[in-house]
Order: sequence, then structure tokens, then C-alpha cells
Amino acid sequence: MMTGKITILDGGMGRELEKRGAPFKQPEWSALAMMVAPESVKEVHKAFIASGASVIKTNSYALVPFHIGEKQFKDQGKALATCAGKTAREAVNETQTGIRIAGSIPPLFGSYRADLYRSERVVELASPLIEGLRTHVDLWLCETQSLIDEPIRIKSLIDRLDMQNKPFWVSFTLEDSQLNNEPLLRSGESVVDAVKAMVDANVDAILFNCCQPEVISQSVKITQHQLIANVDKALLRAYTWLYQEADFPAKGDDTWQPHVVNYYYHTAFAAPKMEAYFSQNISNLESSLSRTR
Repeated sequence: MMTGKITILDGGMGRELEKRGAPFKQPEWSALAMMVAPESVKEVHKAFIASGASVIKTNSYALVPFHIGEKQFKDQGKALATCAGKTAREAVNETQTGIRIAGSIPPLFGSYRADLYRSERVVELASPLIEGLRTHVDLWLCETQSLIDEPIRIKSLIDRLDMQNKPFWVSFTLEDSQLNNEPLLRSGESVVDAVKAMVDANVDAILFNCCQPEVISQSVKITQHQLIANVDKALLRAYTWLYQEADFPAKGDDTWQPHVVNYYYHTAFAAPKMEAYFSQNISNLESSLSRTR
């Protein structure tokens, strides 16, 4: 999640379909073109690729009951998701670009509507999308998420239904009616808690979309800080495991290690007495750490 590499995603499918005069109306939104004019969807994919996108998303964002209705979702949800995946793959193959395809998993109960979320229906609604898309995509993008629990449950489901260990990205939408001291998801949950939950779930990327740039900028800084803090604690977690689970005694050339860990993290791991040479090196190292903290 901290490679420093810039990845350019495609733009909004729905607005581009509307701009081109493809079948498009509410409540189906971009799903309508997937139902009756998938070639128009392919052309939009190709246009995004030609414009420089390095990742395109499947047109599956509106393939949920919120947009197409309960009956149509039950009867055609998986088939439409399969069509969305195949259409994206055809666009990549026909442009001979090798562009990656992200399987779009939308907010299952409507965009920006954390209040409509029903955890007991996540498996029912997400499974047809995952099963239809999985053979055609290179990674998963759980996008425009308004709360923490939904992407956690979806990742768990994908881990069971798609055994190829593809990257899993999560993109949150933020409360932006006003700037808060602490950025929040639309559920009212904090970005800090969301990032911590995503790290614990081993997601591969955290993104933000469909909200004002000011709150995104604020949230990106917080996310970066949290990720750095998580990496910074990796040595502490390793030492905790070594001492509590592996009964690791520091000895020989390793006797310096607990001294550094104890100094930096204010812990109290057993730290054997060292020879004078090593003691002097530790003193020098502690001085260096003190200047950089």
C-alpha cells in the first residue's frame, strides 16, 4: 500500500455512456447499457484505455437490487456480472494493451447510504457478482464504501470464492457536507479506524472517491501516517511474538537487539549483558535514534 507508484484508473462509466447517447436512465443507471447494449460499454472501456488508464473497472457498479430491482437481480445478476467481466476483457484483448481489469464490487445497498446497510444480506448480494466476474478480472475493487463492515465482509467472501489471491482494493467515500477536524466516512466512522481495519484485513490498497478533494487530501495524509505507524511497529510485533510464542532468548550476536527494541518502544524485553564493544555500539545507536525520533 506504500509503493509510491502512481496508478491511473478509468473514469465514471455512467456519465460517459450518457454522454455518448447509450441507453441510460434511472434507476438502472449504467446497468441498462450492460443489459441491452454491451458493445457501447466496450467502446467506453477502449476510450479510457486510449486516454491512458492503466486499470479499467468492470461495468458492474449498478448490478444490484438498488438499481435493477430484486427480481431482475435474482434472475440475471450473475449473468450480467459475467457479461460485464467478459466485455472488459474483450476491450483489453482488442486493444492489445495488457491493461489490468478491476472487478467492481459496489455498495450493495446504494451509494452513500450507510443507513440502508444490512450485513445479513452481504453474501446473498455479493456472491453472484463475485462468481460472475472472477474469471475475467485481475484484481478486486470494493468501491464507494460508506462504512467499514461492508468491505471487510466482502473481502472475506472473495477469499472463499476466488482462490487466486488477487489484490483487493477498497475505496471509501467521505462525509463532505462540511470539513471536520477528523475526516469521517459517511457512516460517521473515522478514517483512522477505517484504515486500521483495512490493514488488519490485509487489503492491498486504500483509496477515496466520490467526495470533495479537500476531505480526500486530509484523509490521504491520515492514511499515510497510519500506514507508516503500522510499518514502524513491525519490529515490535515480531519481538513480541518471538518472546511470547517462540521463547526466543537473545544470545550471541543477537544480544544487542532487545536493547534497541526496549529503547525505541519503551518495552522491557529481557536484555542480556553485552560485551563492552557491543555496549558502546548500542550507546552510539541509541544516540542516533534519539536524534531522528
